[in-house]
Amino acid sequence: MIYFMGKPIKFSIVGGGGFRAQYFLRIAHSLTEQFHISGMVVRDEAVAISMEQLWHVNTYRTLDQLLLKEQPDFVILSVNPSAAIHYMLELSKRGIPVLVETPPAPDLDGLLMLHDKLTLQGARVQVAEQYQYHPIQEARAAVIQSGQLGKVNQVTVSISQFYHAVSLIRKMLGVQFENVSIRGMRFHSDWVAGPNRSGPPTEDKLVESERDLAWLDFGGKLGIYDFTKDQHRSWTRSNHLCIRGERGEIFDHRISIQDAACTQIQMELKRINKGEYENAEGYFLKGIMAGEKWVYENPFMPARLYDDEIAIAACLIKMADYAAGGPSFYGLPEASQDHYIGMLIEQAIKTGETVVSVMQPWASNETL
Repeated sequence: MIYFMGKPIKFSIVGGGGFRAQYFLRIAHSLTEQFHISGMVVRDEAVAISMEQLWHVNTYRTLDQLLLKEQPDFVILSVNPSAAIHYMLELSKRGIPVLVETPPAPDLDGLLMLHDKLTLQGARVQVAEQYQYHPIQEARAAVIQSGQLGKVNQVTVSISQFYHAVSLIRKMLGVQFENVSIRGMRFHSDWVAGPNRSGPPTEDKLVESERDLAWLDFGGKLGIYDFTKDQHRSWTRSNHLCIRGERGEIFDHRISIQDAACTQIQMELKRINKGEYENAEGYFLKGIMAGEKWVYENPFMPARLYDDEIAIAACLIKMADYAAGGPSFYGLPEASQDHYIGMLIEQAIKTGETVVSVMQPWASNETL
C-alpha cells in the first residue's frame, strides 16, 4: 500500500444523507484509526443539520464551499448517475481523485461521454463496485487463483442484478472486454412479500415475482445470470454462485475437485467468527478457510462490520492507494463494460431476442 499507514485516510462525501452515503459514514465511525470524513456536501439545510448531529461531521451546501475548507485525499460521489457526471467533470478539472457509485452514468451515451471527457483526459476516477470484495467472493477468487479448479469456463451468478452480477461473472471467468452473445427470459410467479430498504415486511401478502434469466456466451466461456427482484433481501430465496472449471467446481460453499492422481477432494468454505460460544475476543469475522488453508482473512477485524461494509471498506482502502499513485482497481472502462453488458441483458430479457455486444471505445488495445 502507498498511502501513509500512520494517519487516517481523509475523504469527503457528496450526497447528503442517502442510503448509500450512510455506508461510508458507518464504516468511518467503526474504523476511526483508518478513516476520517473530511466534510460532506448536503444541499438540504434540514438534512445537513441532522447529519451533523448524528455523525459529528462538517457539512457544506456546495462543492466549492467544501473544498475551501477541507483537503480530502479523494471525494466520494454518492448521488444519482446524472448528477454524478457533473461532479466528476468538475472534480477532474481540479485534479481531485473521485470514487463514484455504480453505475457511473445512466446510459450508453453517458458512458461514452465519460470515456471521452474523463478517461481519455487522464482523470483519476474509480467506481465503488464492492461485490467482488465480499469475503466469500474473495475466498472463491483465491481458490480459482490456486489453480485447483483448472481453467474456469462456466459461472452461474444469482446474487444481485445487472452490472453487479456482470462484474462477478467477468471476474470469475477471467473475462475482460470480449464480446458476448446474450439470450434472456423473464418468468412471473407469486411469492410472499419480504423485506425492502424500509425494513421487514409489515403484512402477510402475496405479490408478483419477476425472475430474470440470461445466458452470456463469451465464446468458450459461459455466464448464467439468474436474479429475482428483491432476492438479495428476501427471507425465502437464497443467493447462489457456482464456478465450474476443468477439474472441479465451487458450488456456493462446497468445493469439489478431482486431482491429477484421480483423487476426489471435497472441502467447505468455512467462515470463522470470533465471539461465538465461550470466545471473548469480540464478535467479528476472522476469515474463511478451505480445508486447512486460510483463503480470506478479514483486514478490518476486530471492527464489527457486516460483509457489505467490509467490501466497501476494501474499496476505500484501494481508493486511497490509487489516489496516492497506486494502481487502478475498478476504473471507468471496467464499470462501463459491466453496465453496458447489464443493459444488454435487460434488452435480451425484454425482447426475447439474442443480443450481441459490440466493442466499445473504452475497450482499447491497452486494456485488453
